[in-house]
Amino acid sequence: MPLSAAARALALRCEPRVNELARRMSRESFEALPGYAELPDDLKDLEIAATARHGIRLFLRRVGDPDLSLADLRLFRERAAQRAEEGMPLHLLLRTHSLGAYVLWRALRETARPGEEAALVELVDLLLESHHRVVGAVAETYVDERTALEADSRAQRRSLVRGLLDGVLKPGHILLDELRLEGPALVLALDLGVSAEGPVGERRRQRRAQTALDHAFGTEVAALLDTGLGRAVVPKECEPPDDLAQRLSKALGTPVRVAHVPAAGPADIPEAARTATEILRVTRACGLPPGLHRLEDVLLEFHLSRPDPSSHKIAALLDPVAERPELLETLRTHLAHQQDRRATATALGLHPNTVDNRLAKIGEQSGIDLSSPRGAALAIAALLLRDTQDTPSYGPYVRP
Repeated sequence: MPLSAAARALALRCEPRVNELARRMSRESFEALPGYAELPDDLKDLEIAATARHGIRLFLRRVGDPDLSLADLRLFRERAAQRAEEGMPLHLLLRTHSLGAYVLWRALRETARPGEEAALVELVDLLLESHHRVVGAVAETYVDERTALEADSRAQRRSLVRGLLDGVLKPGHILLDELRLEGPALVLALDLGVSAEGPVGERRRQRRAQTALDHAFGTEVAALLDTGLGRAVVPKECEPPDDLAQRLSKALGTPVRVAHVPAAGPADIPEAARTATEILRVTRACGLPPGLHRLEDVLLEFHLSRPDPSSHKIAALLDPVAERPELLETLRTHLAHQQDRRATATALGLHPNTVDNRLAKIGEQSGIDLSSPRGAALAIAALLLRDTQDTPSYGPYVRP
């Protein structure tokens, strides 16, 4: 709907003041905003003042033609993207636009003559209607740009952390200094379980896991978190809390295994990462409960699981019961509970006699005497070596 002749005349009297109003906004009014005074002078005098002039002129053009589309918000969007890239806080950017609209309103009020109250109301109505569109475009562009910048930063950081864990990051890289990893470090491997909520749910779990790690260590942890898997590295002085696995389990809603291995320096991190991953695999193969594990916790089992020329023969000892998963699970649980038949029965929800019967079948069909120390060691080694053969490789990271 066209504005009245009185409203157009009032706006027309403000046109000679465009440059003055833009300077007032960029050099006087905005100075009261927290953080504005610290901005560079050339930014205030050139880009912010130019944006203010563009906004005032765009408003005055709409006074002459209220149906003029506000689609030409390109300059506002460009400036919002630049401010996002430079790191200006969004609240400060939006406040400049809101305060700019207020300064323009005051200029209209100061210019209005007695009897032009109705014309002033028309202009204020148009100003408010235009302002919310401008602010919406600015906020949308700023958020999109920050999201893109943060995504690029995360991708770059993930690439660098992956290079560190895989041994391809060059010595002396700035990332090592930023993460305080120039010296001794602690490398973690994590089995986080898998979400049943699809890709979106999995990404949410990864964010929760990262947050839990950051809180547990009191710093931003360099971590690679994928579907159900994770590797991380922290400075050596950041010892993992005893309840780290419990914290992660609470955050994710699934049992979590964590293995940690010290590294003397950046060059030792890849080997420590491989060892930590192997510790997770061993703890799972041995039926140990989820929790925080060190190499010392599974030293014998770790040694027994190392492949050598005799490995295939040891693994083959359990071939006769390979098609009976309930027997293998009973054996695994029995060994994990120090061969306590009652504890094994409780863990599996079985009667102790059923456990005895299953163990007897394993002994008969495999030839392993589970009642002797040597037989128990053979059974442990066979389970671990079979697990090694069945575990698929995921590049430098093996699924535990």
